[in-house]
Amino acid sequence: MSPDSDPDDLELSDLEEDALHDLQLGIEYVHRAYGDLLRFHHELGHAMDRLGDAEDQLREAGHEEWADGLRDEHLPAGAVSDRWTYELVEEFSTDFLEDVDAFEDEVRDGLADGLRHVAERRQQRRIRERARRE
Repeated sequence: MSPDSDPDDLELSDLEEDALHDLQLGIEYVHRAYGDLLRFHHELGHAMDRLGDAEDQLREAGHEEWADGLRDEHLPAGAVSDRWTYELVEEFSTDFLEDVDAFEDEVRDGLADGLRHVAERRQQRRIRERARRE
């Protein structure tokens, strides 16, 4: 189906429409979570850069022991279970995001001939028709 297709041409029950709508909303939230994970990855990267600067400044100020602690214990440590954030981003992207996107595509293809946002298209049509009548 093309993006300009009429969603009313679909043989879709109310329950199927609701399920498809909830699935699509869920996928959108998964993408938002991925964006938050990327933001976390970037924020932590900036934090680590500042800690690196602090290491240099501590060393320059004669505090070798603290500088060595940053260098040896904190800077190389992972964010979660000794894993760096890029590893979390990659795993989330390939092991979850891609799979759930493919599943949503499969369900949407099976229920709505691939048409996205069926509920929203139907709502848009109803609102516009009401506006023309009144």
